[in-house]
Amino acid sequence: MENKKLGLGSVVSISVGLVIATSCLVSLGQGSGTLGVPFIGAMIIACLLNMTTVASLSELNGLMPNTTGGLAQYTLACMGPFPTMISMVGGYLICNILSCGVEASIFAYAMAETLDLPIPSIGYTIIMTLIVMVANLFGVDMFAKIQDLVAFLLVGSMVVMGIIGAFQLGTGDVVSQPLSMSTDFSDIVSMTAVAFWLFIGAEYVIPVSKDVKNAKRNVPLGMIIGLALICLVQSVMVFGFHNYTPWGELTKSAAPHLLYGENLLGTVGKYWMTLVAALAVISTQNSTVNGLSSICQGMAKMNMMPQLFAKTNKKKVPFFGIIFVSVMILVFAFASDSSSDAISFLILAGSVFWMISYILAHIDVLILRRRLPNAPRSFKVPFGWVLPIIGIAGTTYMILNISTDPAERLAIWGLTGITFLILAIYSFFWIKYKMRMPVFKSVPMEEVMAMENDLYYIVRKQKGIWR
Repeated sequence: MENKKLGLGSVVSISVGLVIATSCLVSLGQGSGTLGVPFIGAMIIACLLNMTTVASLSELNGLMPNTTGGLAQYTLACMGPFPTMISMVGGYLICNILSCGVEASIFAYAMAETLDLPIPSIGYTIIMTLIVMVANLFGVDMFAKIQDLVAFLLVGSMVVMGIIGAFQLGTGDVVSQPLSMSTDFSDIVSMTAVAFWLFIGAEYVIPVSKDVKNAKRNVPLGMIIGLALICLVQSVMVFGFHNYTPWGELTKSAAPHLLYGENLLGTVGKYWMTLVAALAVISTQNSTVNGLSSICQGMAKMNMMPQLFAKTNKKKVPFFGIIFVSVMILVFAFASDSSSDAISFLILAGSVFWMISYILAHIDVLILRRRLPNAPRSFKVPFGWVLPIIGIAGTTYMILNISTDPAERLAIWGLTGITFLILAIYSFFWIKYKMRMPVFKSVPMEEVMAMENDLYYIVRKQKGIWR
């Protein structure tokens, strides 16, 4: 039997890996500049809502362990292939690849602004993408080593920079400004949609849960610890912002983390924060490439994607998915082209896709609680249906208040609606004519889990059921 490789520390680092990203540092600066220190309250609310999501996903994973497709397989067993394909292709694949491309664009901009080298900004993205892609092609061992190192350096740098700023230990001038721009509770709640982006992605542990030691304890615990750790670290950063960066400048800056670093420690701080941004994008892209390739592999086993995504190399990793995701990240990095307005809009649009997939996770839990109340679960969300309902209500509220600008909010809703309409048309015909399955009929859980076996696809192919 193959030995399990990932412990609790690796689970926490994978969770932290996607949660802390360059765009999160941008959102942190913009949220802080709008509310001041009270933005921490919005962060705590968003963090707690995301904890309800990872709790729901942990219960689903406990009920259907060792599934490579994660949410795709859970939703297939609950609601059938149609919502599964729409939510996974839109809510996970497109959203994650888009956001990671934006991350790469921000990274390239920061490197070009800081380093005076004859390298075009996109060149930094290409180099970094190739390194991460090759590393992931070597399998979970290489992935874990990179993730542990990057997460440690990333969180450590943010902690040190935050503490230096919070305790006024920097070499720059201390700014005299109020702690809060607003203490109105309604203003704090309205900013939870911005704060939400600071905590998404902890669930990337789920696709690699089969490689985790004592998964029934380490998977949910690692995700919860990761979210709490990030909330603490970013709260310290907010106090640092208060002491060294005017709130108004934070909201206007396309790279508030670089602005803070320079105000805190001069040129040294600017280079240091550039390093933090570089670590963040490496961590994000590493988590995205590894996690999405596993999700694509699981969906291919269910015939929801071309079978090429299910093939593995000698290291037992889905090589085509890794290469495909890496290439598409580069495409979106070229498209965003370091435009601050485009970056902000795409981050908010991507978060809506992500929120919808989170809502489906809660719904899956409620459906399986009713359908299979006595089925064994290694983890169960406490307090019955209460937390999933709170998660659904809170996430829906954030979608409805995704932006304080009415025009931008309508544009985000429009983009989301058009994307899901296109996906709905594609999904209908793929399911009906490629998979030859009832479009809206749920698949028995035992059959979904049987799809993990490669023989499942071969048998259905031989019988002429699947094309």
